[in-house]
Amino acid sequence: MNRCGYPEPYKSRCMPREKRALGDACGLTKIGINLTTLLPGKESSMRHWHTHEDEFVYVVEGEVVLVTDGGEEVLHAGTCAGFPAGERVGHQLVNRSDRPARYLEISNREDADEAEYTDRDVDMAYRGGQMVRRDGSKL
Repeated sequence: MNRCGYPEPYKSRCMPREKRALGDACGLTKIGINLTTLLPGKESSMRHWHTHEDEFVYVVEGEVVLVTDGGEEVLHAGTCAGFPAGERVGHQLVNRSDRPARYLEISNREDADEAEYTDRDVDMAYRGGQMVRRDGSKL
């Protein structure tokens, strides 16, 4: 899958990218597992945190920069990071290298989950896949 649910100007910061929905391919419904290829200069997402979903990333190839509220850390192939649900720590991965990076994204799936974006005036709630601003108005 090569898509992003963000509106512009955020969408172009993430795209193009490739996500292979490995969990879906295996019939898994309680957890999501994606193998993502992030091109040089692209971001995995806007910096965010989830209310009800844990997230785990494992770098398979290349390197990415993990950007959190606490700073930045380079993650190389073979390293990982985790983000517990409900912890208000915005995070994202950025590929600042000159070659593609590949990583696994693993999370539980919760209908009640919402994600808050900490750097921009955008708040996402998984209600029909709709993105809304912090004040609730549509984008």
